[in-house]
Amino acid sequence: MSEKVILSVLDGIALVEMNRPDKCNALDYDLFKALVDVQKRIAGMREIRAVILTGRGKDFCSGIDIKSMFTSPSIAMKLLFKLWPWQANRAQRVSTGWRDLPVPVIASIQGRCWGGGMQIALGADFRIAESDATLAVMEGRWGLIPDMGGTLALREQMPQDQALMLSMLAEPVNADEALRLNLVTEVVDDAMGRSQELAKALAQRSPNALAEVKRLYKTRGFGSNGSVLLGETLGQIKAMFSKNQRIAVARQQGKERNYLPR
Repeated sequence: MSEKVILSVLDGIALVEMNRPDKCNALDYDLFKALVDVQKRIAGMREIRAVILTGRGKDFCSGIDIKSMFTSPSIAMKLLFKLWPWQANRAQRVSTGWRDLPVPVIASIQGRCWGGGMQIALGADFRIAESDATLAVMEGRWGLIPDMGGTLALREQMPQDQALMLSMLAEPVNADEALRLNLVTEVVDDAMGRSQELAKALAQRSPNALAEVKRLYKTRGFGSNGSVLLGETLGQIKAMFSKNQRIAVARQQGKERNYLPR
């Protein structure tokens, strides 16, 4: 693992920390790469039950490191290159990679969550923001469009006109306004404390059921009514025939059982 991202695991909960606090966790190429690498590593760790994603220091992530990223066209090409048009490139995977994990992902947001940082946070299933946090889809200030995969979540979370306004004006909003816009899940005084509490609560549920619920909402939310209903049925069958479903029943009956890896 790169020192740009710190991964620690305790009781099945993975803590992923962007580690450029002296640069407000601004994204350089190494941090992009490290985030994708840690996603791949977590995907292979079947014992992981939930992920908390945050940045070390006073900011979650202030966006792209302009000096680092715009000095070489080859760096941009490495991030934007994709073999197939409909697949995510490396720049997009720092957001979409969290959506692809079969476990709940919680973004614990403090300070600035701007530009690329906002795109990363949008990849999470839950966004817990501290009351003094500010959030922004900032790319428009640089004559660019948001192209890191966060568009998938914006169209799910917000009315189209509000998403357009946020993306076109490229102005930060405070945490309370972000909550009103449904850009964040909760606003609290201690985002990490609340994120840990939520992760522990999620870890008390069957990992198979959580994976199927996430898949249902993330991949079939914009399908036809029939495809959504089919997704429910197939997901339920997979959940019902898992050993963890029987363990969940036993736990509800007061019997001590530990869930198996999904």
